[in-house]
Amino acid sequence: MARSQRIRGILRSFRKWLVIAALALLAAPTVLVALYAVVDPPLTPLMVIRLLAGEGLDKRWMPLERISPHLPEAVIAAEDNRFCEHHGFDWKELKGQLDRVFQGERPRGASTITMQTAKNILLWPARDPLRKLLEAWLTPQIELMWSKRRILEVYLNVAEFGAGIYGAEAASRTFFGRAASNLDAGHAALLAAVLPDPRQFSPVKPSAYIRHRAGVIRHRIAQLGPLLACART
Repeated sequence: MARSQRIRGILRSFRKWLVIAALALLAAPTVLVALYAVVDPPLTPLMVIRLLAGEGLDKRWMPLERISPHLPEAVIAAEDNRFCEHHGFDWKELKGQLDRVFQGERPRGASTITMQTAKNILLWPARDPLRKLLEAWLTPQIELMWSKRRILEVYLNVAEFGAGIYGAEAASRTFFGRAASNLDAGHAALLAAVLPDPRQFSPVKPSAYIRHRAGVIRHRIAQLGPLLACART
């Protein structure tokens, strides 16, 4: 009898600590989201993965005020046209992608800049349902705790622009030999154009596809106008 009571006590204690550990794991990302609202992320999971694989790391944090406004505008035009309007999820874009699926067409990516930021700073790069679920859970928290400009600042400082190259400043100096504050509209469009696959495409040796995409981005910037307001203030 005493032995069975001890076993039950051990099991109760184990369950209690298991619940505490699970709650801590759930709370940790939220704590980091709150922390990163005011503290710049030192590394991202992707950076750590690349470092462990023996790759270099070129990362130079730069406040948004010291990044040419051409770059956030180009990134919004390339990745998330309604970034300044939505609250983390672009429901119009998601509906459009569902319509494409129902019509038998291949859907495009519908991740917003906020969703990409959540993935970049806290999650792993592989595409799987669990990561997407966590991304969806973290996205509204970022929108709630951060300003739009903070989201842009973090995104532009941790995004991968090439092998071992992270952030606008490192990319601008590596590819164009200038500070991010001195990027012109053409260079900004080229950097934004390679973001979907920066390890395959180069902004300094752009393929015909990248040149075309950069041209589309510049044209779209002119069309978006007031929809870029959060990148300009």
